[in-house]
Amino acid sequence: MSIFDRIGGAAAVTAAVDDFYRRLIADPALTHFFDGVDMKRLKTHQRSFIAAALGGPEPYLGRSMREAHSHLDISAAEFDRVVAHLVATLTDLEVSASIIEQVGSKLAPLKAEIVADNPTARAG
Repeated sequence: MSIFDRIGGAAAVTAAVDDFYRRLIADPALTHFFDGVDMKRLKTHQRSFIAAALGGPEPYLGRSMREAHSHLDISAAEFDRVVAHLVATLTDLEVSASIIEQVGSKLAPLKAEIVADNPTARAG
């Protein structure tokens, strides 16, 4: 059984994505990334990506992580902060620690694609 199925399928992914973005937007260190962003569209892409990454029934057909994030100038610390919000989201949704660890191992390789080589220092 896939991780997608074990966490509750599409309904669980939708709940996780909604809560995850609520947390990101509320975080003063991350909220600027979402200024002017069509959140409905972003959440749709994120649900598709997460579902596919966790073994859901549909392939992810969106842009590569590098292409989608290269213009954002994301630092390693910001990436790690996003991961912490994802872990908190999954924990609050009562996803088991072992599944959270599996999710982390699937998403960890993306750090190299998402983090900028020389991110601009930001106050915060």
